[in-house]
Amino acid sequence: MTQTPVGRRERKKAATRQAIADAALRLFLEHGYDRVSLREIADAADVSTTTLFKHFSGKEALVFDQERDNEAQLIAAVRGRAGGQDIVGALREHFLGAYLPIARHPQAAEFVALVDATPALRSYAERMWTRHTDSLSAAIAEECGADHDDLGCVALARFVLEIPALVRGRPDPRAAIEAIFDILARGWVRPDPVR
Repeated sequence: MTQTPVGRRERKKAATRQAIADAALRLFLEHGYDRVSLREIADAADVSTTTLFKHFSGKEALVFDQERDNEAQLIAAVRGRAGGQDIVGALREHFLGAYLPIARHPQAAEFVALVDATPALRSYAERMWTRHTDSLSAAIAEECGADHDDLGCVALARFVLEIPALVRGRPDPRAAIEAIFDILARGWVRPDPVR
Protein backbone atom coordinates (compact mmCIF):
# COMPACT_ATOMS: atom_id res chain seq x y z
CA MET A 1 0.00 0.00 0.00
CA THR A 2 1.34 3.44 -0.90
CA GLN A 3 2.26 5.51 2.12
CA THR A 4 1.12 9.12 2.31
CA PRO A 5 4.10 11.46 1.88
CA VAL A 6 4.83 13.17 5.19
CA GLY A 7 6.67 16.37 4.28
CA ARG A 8 5.28 19.37 2.41
CA ARG A 9 7.68 18.87 -0.48
CA GLU A 10 6.77 15.18 -0.81
CA ARG A 11 3.05 15.98 -0.65
CA LYS A 12 3.45 18.63 -3.35
CA LYS A 13 5.37 16.22 -5.59
CA ALA A 14 2.73 13.53 -5.06
CA ALA A 15 -0.07 16.02 -5.83
CA THR A 16 1.69 17.15 -9.02
CA ARG A 17 2.23 13.56 -10.11
CA GLN A 18 -1.42 12.73 -9.45
CA ALA A 19 -2.62 15.84 -11.32
CA ILE A 20 -0.54 14.85 -14.35
CA ALA A 21 -1.80 11.25 -14.27
CA ASP A 22 -5.42 12.36 -13.86
CA ALA A 23 -5.14 14.82 -16.76
CA ALA A 24 -3.55 12.18 -18.96
CA LEU A 25 -6.20 9.56 -18.25
CA ARG A 26 -9.03 12.04 -18.78
CA LEU A 27 -7.58 13.13 -22.15
CA PHE A 28 -6.83 9.56 -23.24
CA LEU A 29 -10.38 8.44 -22.43
CA GLU A 30 -11.91 11.48 -24.17
CA HIS A 31 -9.75 11.55 -27.31
CA GLY A 32 -7.89 8.25 -27.54
CA TYR A 33 -4.34 7.48 -26.53
CA ASP A 34 -2.73 8.14 -29.92
CA ARG A 35 -4.49 11.48 -30.39
CA VAL A 36 -3.14 13.11 -27.24
CA SER A 37 0.31 14.68 -27.07
CA LEU A 38 2.53 15.03 -24.04
CA ARG A 39 2.34 18.81 -24.46
CA GLU A 40 -1.48 18.64 -24.21
CA ILE A 41 -1.22 16.59 -21.05
CA ALA A 42 1.27 19.00 -19.50
CA ASP A 43 -0.97 21.95 -20.40
CA ALA A 44 -4.05 20.23 -18.93
CA ALA A 45 -2.15 19.56 -15.70
CA ASP A 46 -0.71 23.11 -15.71
CA VAL A 47 2.92 21.93 -15.69
CA SER A 48 5.82 22.04 -18.12
CA THR A 49 6.79 19.00 -20.20
CA THR A 50 10.04 18.98 -18.21
CA THR A 51 8.03 18.57 -15.01
CA LEU A 52 5.97 15.83 -16.65
CA PHE A 53 9.17 13.91 -17.46
CA LYS A 54 10.44 14.34 -13.89
CA HIS A 55 7.47 12.26 -12.77
CA PHE A 56 6.93 9.85 -15.70
CA SER A 57 9.33 8.04 -18.00
CA GLY A 58 7.06 8.27 -21.03
CA LYS A 59 3.55 8.35 -22.39
CA GLU A 60 2.71 4.75 -21.47
CA ALA A 61 3.79 5.31 -17.87
CA LEU A 62 1.13 8.03 -17.58
CA VAL A 63 -1.58 5.42 -17.98
CA PHE A 64 -0.11 3.13 -15.33
CA ASP A 65 0.74 5.76 -12.76
CA GLN A 66 0.13 3.49 -9.76
CA GLU A 67 2.63 0.79 -10.77
CA ARG A 68 5.71 2.26 -9.04
CA ASP A 69 5.22 0.32 -5.82
CA ASN A 70 4.17 -3.04 -7.32
CA GLU A 71 7.54 -4.73 -6.98
CA ALA A 72 8.07 -3.72 -3.34
CA GLN A 73 4.51 -4.75 -2.44
CA LEU A 74 4.86 -8.17 -4.08
CA ILE A 75 8.12 -8.88 -2.27
CA ALA A 76 6.64 -7.63 1.01
CA ALA A 77 3.69 -10.00 0.52
CA VAL A 78 6.12 -12.93 0.27
CA ARG A 79 8.53 -11.91 3.03
CA GLY A 80 6.00 -10.39 5.43
CA ARG A 81 3.39 -13.13 5.33
CA ALA A 82 1.80 -14.33 8.54
CA GLY A 83 3.37 -17.26 10.34
CA GLY A 84 2.20 -20.52 8.82
CA GLN A 85 0.86 -18.86 5.67
CA ASP A 86 2.26 -20.31 2.47
CA ILE A 87 3.67 -18.14 -0.32
CA VAL A 88 0.83 -18.81 -2.77
CA GLY A 89 -1.70 -17.91 -0.08
CA ALA A 90 0.14 -14.68 0.72
CA LEU A 91 0.27 -13.70 -2.94
CA ARG A 92 -3.43 -14.55 -3.34
CA GLU A 93 -4.26 -12.29 -0.40
CA HIS A 94 -2.09 -9.53 -1.86
CA PHE A 95 -3.75 -9.68 -5.28
CA LEU A 96 -7.24 -9.72 -3.83
CA GLY A 97 -6.42 -6.70 -1.67
CA ALA A 98 -4.46 -4.73 -4.26
CA TYR A 99 -6.07 -5.59 -7.59
CA LEU A 100 -9.78 -5.79 -6.76
CA PRO A 101 -10.15 -2.10 -5.77
CA ILE A 102 -8.62 -1.18 -9.13
CA ALA A 103 -10.92 -3.57 -10.99
CA ARG A 104 -13.95 -2.09 -9.21
CA HIS A 105 -13.05 1.53 -9.95
CA PRO A 106 -15.88 3.37 -11.77
CA GLN A 107 -13.60 3.96 -14.78
CA ALA A 108 -12.26 0.39 -14.88
CA ALA A 109 -14.23 -0.64 -17.98
CA GLU A 110 -13.14 2.48 -19.87
CA PHE A 111 -9.55 1.91 -18.77
CA VAL A 112 -9.57 -1.73 -19.91
CA ALA A 113 -11.07 -0.70 -23.27
CA LEU A 114 -8.35 1.94 -23.69
CA VAL A 115 -5.57 -0.55 -22.93
CA ASP A 116 -7.09 -3.28 -25.10
CA ALA A 117 -7.54 -0.90 -28.04
CA THR A 118 -3.97 0.40 -27.88
CA PRO A 119 -1.20 -2.05 -28.81
CA ALA A 120 1.50 0.11 -27.17
CA LEU A 121 -0.41 0.06 -23.87
CA ARG A 122 -1.09 -3.68 -23.99
CA SER A 123 2.60 -4.34 -24.57
CA TYR A 124 3.66 -1.89 -21.85
CA ALA A 125 1.24 -3.46 -19.35
CA GLU A 126 2.69 -6.91 -19.96
CA ARG A 127 6.29 -5.68 -19.70
CA MET A 128 5.44 -3.62 -16.62
CA TRP A 129 4.42 -6.68 -14.64
CA THR A 130 6.83 -9.28 -15.99
CA ARG A 131 9.88 -7.10 -15.30
CA HIS A 132 9.39 -8.03 -11.64
CA THR A 133 9.98 -11.74 -12.35
CA ASP A 134 13.61 -11.81 -11.19
CA SER A 135 13.05 -9.97 -7.92
CA LEU A 136 9.85 -11.84 -7.04
CA SER A 137 11.35 -15.24 -7.87
CA ALA A 138 14.45 -14.38 -5.82
CA ALA A 139 12.26 -13.51 -2.82
CA ILE A 140 10.28 -16.75 -3.24
CA ALA A 141 13.51 -18.77 -3.54
CA GLU A 142 14.99 -17.09 -0.47
CA GLU A 143 11.88 -17.86 1.58
CA CYS A 144 11.93 -21.49 0.42
CA GLY A 145 15.66 -21.96 0.91
CA ALA A 146 16.03 -22.71 -2.81
CA ASP A 147 18.65 -21.58 -5.30
CA HIS A 148 18.13 -18.07 -6.64
CA ASP A 149 17.42 -19.39 -10.15
CA ASP A 150 15.23 -22.33 -9.09
CA LEU A 151 12.91 -23.03 -12.02
CA GLY A 152 9.86 -23.66 -9.81
CA CYS A 153 10.31 -20.29 -8.07
CA VAL A 154 10.81 -18.48 -11.38
CA ALA A 155 7.74 -20.19 -12.87
CA LEU A 156 5.58 -19.32 -9.85
CA ALA A 157 6.70 -15.68 -10.01
CA ARG A 158 6.02 -15.49 -13.73
CA PHE A 159 2.59 -17.10 -13.44
CA VAL A 160 1.62 -14.74 -10.62
CA LEU A 161 2.77 -11.74 -12.66
CA GLU A 162 0.54 -12.78 -15.56
CA ILE A 163 -2.57 -12.49 -13.39
CA PRO A 164 -3.38 -8.83 -14.23
CA ALA A 165 -3.33 -9.62 -17.96
CA LEU A 166 -5.42 -12.76 -17.49
CA VAL A 167 -7.99 -11.04 -15.26
CA ARG A 168 -8.31 -7.75 -17.16
CA GLY A 169 -11.79 -7.41 -18.61
CA ARG A 170 -13.25 -10.50 -16.90
CA PRO A 171 -16.79 -9.96 -15.56
CA ASP A 172 -15.88 -11.26 -12.10
CA PRO A 173 -12.25 -10.36 -11.28
CA ARG A 174 -12.41 -11.94 -7.80
CA ALA A 175 -13.55 -15.29 -9.20
CA ALA A 176 -10.84 -15.12 -11.88
CA ILE A 177 -8.10 -14.36 -9.34
CA GLU A 178 -9.35 -17.13 -7.05
CA ALA A 179 -9.46 -19.63 -9.95
CA ILE A 180 -5.89 -18.81 -10.99
CA PHE A 181 -4.58 -19.14 -7.45
CA ASP A 182 -6.46 -22.42 -7.04
CA ILE A 183 -4.54 -23.72 -10.06
CA LEU A 184 -1.26 -22.45 -8.61
CA ALA A 185 -2.01 -24.00 -5.21
CA ARG A 186 -3.45 -27.34 -6.31
CA GLY A 187 -2.36 -27.79 -9.90
CA TRP A 188 -4.40 -27.78 -13.08
CA VAL A 189 -7.41 -30.04 -13.22
CA ARG A 190 -8.75 -30.97 -16.65
CA PRO A 191 -12.21 -29.45 -17.12
CA ASP A 192 -15.12 -31.76 -17.80
CA PRO A 193 -15.82 -31.85 -21.54
CA VAL A 194 -18.94 -30.03 -22.67
CA ARG A 195 -21.38 -32.43 -24.27
